[in-house]
Amino acid sequence: WGLNRIRNEIIKKKFKFNSNLEDIHMNIESRLFEIVGEEAGFIHTGRSRNDQVITDFKIWLRSSTLEIINYLNNLEKIIIKNAEKNVKTIMPGFTHLKNAQPISFAHYLLAYVEMFKRDKKRFKNNLENLFENPLGVAALTGTSFNIDRNYTSKKLKFKSPTNNSIDTVSDRDFVVEYIFVLTLLGIHLSRLAEEIILWASEHFKFVKLPDQLSTGSSIMPQKKNPDGAELVRSNVANAIGHLNSILVILKGLPLAYSKDLQNDKKLTFDTYDNILLSVQVMQETIKKIEFNKKEMLDSVDKSFATATDLADWLVKNLKYTFRQAHQITGKIVSYAQTNNIKLSEIPLKKIQKFDKKITKNIFKELSSIDSMKNKSSIGGTSPETVKKAIQYAIKKYL
Repeated sequence: WGLNRIRNEIIKKKFKFNSNLEDIHMNIESRLFEIVGEEAGFIHTGRSRNDQVITDFKIWLRSSTLEIINYLNNLEKIIIKNAEKNVKTIMPGFTHLKNAQPISFAHYLLAYVEMFKRDKKRFKNNLENLFENPLGVAALTGTSFNIDRNYTSKKLKFKSPTNNSIDTVSDRDFVVEYIFVLTLLGIHLSRLAEEIILWASEHFKFVKLPDQLSTGSSIMPQKKNPDGAELVRSNVANAIGHLNSILVILKGLPLAYSKDLQNDKKLTFDTYDNILLSVQVMQETIKKIEFNKKEMLDSVDKSFATATDLADWLVKNLKYTFRQAHQITGKIVSYAQTNNIKLSEIPLKKIQKFDKKITKNIFKELSSIDSMKNKSSIGGTSPETVKKAIQYAIKKYL
């Protein structure tokens, strides 16, 4: 009851910390003496700050990992909900940031669901190491007291005690893994943020950002800056720095405990705060963003994005090698560019000047919608394939 009282005092911010005492452990022990008397002197029996801190840290990491996974589930739900509304929305797929081929916007969104799926899997894998109980190894050798580490493991919801006392107090692999997974998640969020920043620009005009996540300019009244997405893009830089820091701290440490390890908490907590905030910002952004379907389609149609489909048709129907088909298609695209028309708008007679064997069936390949529909292989962008992918994502990932 004494420790519960102290816990409530800390929660209610009524606990008086004494700066003359060495740390929080000594502050709690001193306060416990005031509450229960001399029996407080037993609290440190068979224990060390070394194993206590690691135990507390692992418990916190377990909780925060589950919290991050829950936020990722919500983010995926928001993305999938948008995907369901945009299965037939056509946009350009990019390579080298150049328009490449027509794709379903839903297919594009689901790419990020896949990234976040892998992030969740990595978090869950790291949880396994967080279920080994450090408590009872004391400073580095274990203890001569007759303790039951299996009992304390059960009470603290660990699966089993750790196996080596020296490794236990010096191990921070689980911290490196946690910060790494957060950092990789941050990189995925940063890529999504970068897309949104590009899409919101006057050059793309694919999206309109919510006012709550944008700011104006102090001198240019027409500006609407994507500040939320830019901060998400920036936040991961801190995480990358923290990941590097914990690796550098560990690289030269002899066994077992050194004070250097105290820095692991600051690096971990700051990384967690940054990435959690980024997830929350992206949730609000994706939930409230408006998509300009017309601009997406216009961007496809103006870019000769179905040229690959034309080349594929020549291979499948006229039995040309792909290199021959590529050369013929290049000439047809050049003609369309010169005359400022879409591939689907070139008269058949004009197309046949490049190869007399081409028939009117070619026009079934040259529209953006037909191009998208034809990509029906597993993992492809056809509406039917994307619908199946959405259903699979809902069932498998959420």
